[in-house]
Amino acid sequence: MTGTGLVQFDDWVDLYAARVETMRSSAVRDLFAAASRSDIISLSGGMPDIRKLNMQEVAAVAAEAILEEGVAGLQYGDTQGRTQTKELICSLMTDLSINITPDDLTITTGAQQALDLLAKTFINPGDLIITEGPTYLGALQAFSAYQPEVLVIDMDQDGLRTDILAAELAKLGKRQAKYLYTIPDFNNPAGVTMSLERRHELLRLSHEYGFVIIEDDPYGRLRFEGETLPRLRELDDQVVYLGTVSKMFAPGLRTGWVIAPLPIRQKINLVKQGTDLCGSALCQVIVEHYFNNTDWRTTLNSMIEKYRERRDAMLAALAEFFPAEASWTHPAGGFFVWVTLPEYLDTAQLLNVALEKGVTFVPGDGCYPASSGKGKNTMRIAFCYEEAEAIREAIQRLAMVIEERMELYRAFESAAAL
Repeated sequence: MTGTGLVQFDDWVDLYAARVETMRSSAVRDLFAAASRSDIISLSGGMPDIRKLNMQEVAAVAAEAILEEGVAGLQYGDTQGRTQTKELICSLMTDLSINITPDDLTITTGAQQALDLLAKTFINPGDLIITEGPTYLGALQAFSAYQPEVLVIDMDQDGLRTDILAAELAKLGKRQAKYLYTIPDFNNPAGVTMSLERRHELLRLSHEYGFVIIEDDPYGRLRFEGETLPRLRELDDQVVYLGTVSKMFAPGLRTGWVIAPLPIRQKINLVKQGTDLCGSALCQVIVEHYFNNTDWRTTLNSMIEKYRERRDAMLAALAEFFPAEASWTHPAGGFFVWVTLPEYLDTAQLLNVALEKGVTFVPGDGCYPASSGKGKNTMRIAFCYEEAEAIREAIQRLAMVIEERMELYRAFESAAAL
């Protein structure tokens, strides 16, 4: 019986859709229970530090939203979202030099829903899509439900390798990829940013080979250093752009948006009607009041300064404690550092030992399609939530776990050589 701890046999196994068999649970969601323990330092979750929000101000905004909007905030709404919310988002996008009208976008239940809607709109089983490698594990989850073939293109410090992409596209012949999914700014999980030259080359390839570009931009405003680069959508209005308030305000409000050419957006809206009818009008109203009636930029800038401090603490601790055989990225913004260990190490196995030492991270193989076999010696570590002192302690503990496993391997190799 459920909840008793006993094994329950699945009497419905023959009834499930084949797509369920291809789906994997999110490594981050699976780690949430462990990360909530008081003795654990979590480097796994990409959670914005909303503890920095003024909760009295947020409470006042929520009360105003309900009292001023009345019934409208508690009623069904338009599938595409409230006009007032879309007008707000248009004004937010002007900060990024992306000029749109409310008719160019649809409000979604977080950018995560947009990923699912796009996959449902474009993918038939066996269709080819392209992602960066590594990529956002939540995107892989959303896409895998529709059973595509995923072509993974490696990245380096300048983002997606467009030279590799061009070579792979040339090999495909008449077979066409449906879309390419990318996080150009402070990639999740790698932390790297796509160079301007590669942005232009990616757009050129998309027109030459006829695939859609999906640009996911949850972290782009969280820059610590360096020059802001134009979004792909700014450079080309055929790009499908995903945004969210999760990293600017509060992920719990699950308010995101998709900007797309009209024919694509019409299909998304049709799919969305069958998914949720409409998003939460109340959440949209609260978002409107927060961004219209508070000094949200100052609050966000204070968060960014904290993230910068924690990023610096993580990079310093990695340089001090991690073995010389390890390498890692140096993000100019966002939430994550990507670590590569010697090939003989498996970070999924290391995680169990790390949990015993009081640290969590995300094993890198979850950031690749299951069939790729890639990422086993990599990990994603997040600096967004824990304080700098805790990050330093976590990296030191993690380094001990890695060193112990490396010593065990060296001992085994020495014994095998005798």
